[in-house]
Amino acid sequence: MAATEAGRGVTGPDHHPEIDWEAAERSPEFRELIRKKRSFVVPATIFFLAWYFGFVILAGYAPDFMGREFLTDGLTVGYVLALSQFAMTWILGAWYLRKADREFDPLAERAAQVALRRRGNGGTS
Repeated sequence: MAATEAGRGVTGPDHHPEIDWEAAERSPEFRELIRKKRSFVVPATIFFLAWYFGFVILAGYAPDFMGREFLTDGLTVGYVLALSQFAMTWILGAWYLRKADREFDPLAERAAQVALRRRGNGGTS
């Protein structure tokens, strides 16, 4: 572990000790990537947590509502909302993958290219 922390023994095509990582972090390209990711991840997380805790609160404080039959005999509102938790997880995951593929990955590639270019220019842009 100490060898890794000191930067020794770490190799590979993605290892660039000569890059000024703090300058890369301050670059407009990197900041745009972080801004766009946050603008998706934070609202999606808030929505999912509200959905989840709304279900838990309803289960605890509205058992009559959760026990109502829904659409067919034996299927209750509680079961539908519980199963919707799985659906919501898959939907948000697929949505994130789509956004990452179309928006985040190209921005990350651009930020990486800028960092590598700065390294080649001796730290100037």
